[in-house]
Amino acid sequence: MRLETPFWWYRKTGVLASVLAPLGRLYGRVVEGRFAHATPYRSLLPVVSIGNFTAGGGGKTPTAIAVARLLMARGERPAFLTRGYGGATAGPIFVDEGREASEVGDEPLLLAEIAPTVVSADRVVGAKAIETTDATVIVMDDGFQNPSLHKTFSLIAVDAAAGLGNGLIMPAGPLRAPLEAQIGRADALLVIGDGGNAASLTEAFERHGKPVLKARVAANCDPRWLSVLPAIGFAGIARPGKFFATLRNNGARLIDTRSFPDHHRYSEREARRLLDAAQAKNAMLVTTEKDWARLPDEDGTSVGELKHRSRPFPIVVKFDDEAAVTQLLQTAISKARP
Repeated sequence: MRLETPFWWYRKTGVLASVLAPLGRLYGRVVEGRFAHATPYRSLLPVVSIGNFTAGGGGKTPTAIAVARLLMARGERPAFLTRGYGGATAGPIFVDEGREASEVGDEPLLLAEIAPTVVSADRVVGAKAIETTDATVIVMDDGFQNPSLHKTFSLIAVDAAAGLGNGLIMPAGPLRAPLEAQIGRADALLVIGDGGNAASLTEAFERHGKPVLKARVAANCDPRWLSVLPAIGFAGIARPGKFFATLRNNGARLIDTRSFPDHHRYSEREARRLLDAAQAKNAMLVTTEKDWARLPDEDGTSVGELKHRSRPFPIVVKFDDEAAVTQLLQTAISKARP
């Protein structure tokens, strides 16, 4: 289970962040040392990396799916490579029908609905497994911070409303490494949604002469069902508030919300409380696709009942300029091929 994102990461620098800042700088030097001494494996296939600069959230998985769909539209055969956070297996393992989130994680189950997916803690071993298939390109969901595998093209996703928080390195803030070093390893920035908190990052990419793209999160279904009954929203993701705002923006009449840590495993007690609240208030239960994928499909338990009585609200990332994204991908992939 992951811990909740500290609320002060996304506020102005306070006392605790200041106290932890030296530790963050030390952590940043350790991270950069790993990259400096690494000899990354260059896969036989082009590797498109979808990552972010901060811990948690950012929209990496829906962006990876959107990129894969663009590639498929151009005749490519993408395969996903992912760590499978929250799953018990280290891999490499192909995510086929019947796999459970407890084994491979929640995100791989969503990715596998789109294209072949390999879960591997060792990205190099995972890439080599994909090389044995008929895939023509690897789309790596997360892994930008992993120096072991060479990236053909690194697209960085950032939530426009959240930005980089206080701009400090973990544990003082959400940054995973020094900002300038991360920008140096990135190829393009994707700003998702509305808000001005990513403006400074956008300016930094533009100063480095790197492309800045825009996208939005949209419903991947007809959202009118959200307004039929009052709703209780629940989510165990990095920023549950973003999901609840999406529900409201699509017509949901939210009468209650329940937030849990990222990749949360629901207990019988938590599931029963959600079910009882929905029954008492004559409300429907709505959650994210990731949360719904984590719930076990089993009879005789409260968590199984929660899966059957709740409904996921599917979302999709839509690029403002698909042609520009496609061109960047095609150019990078073409250069990587013999």
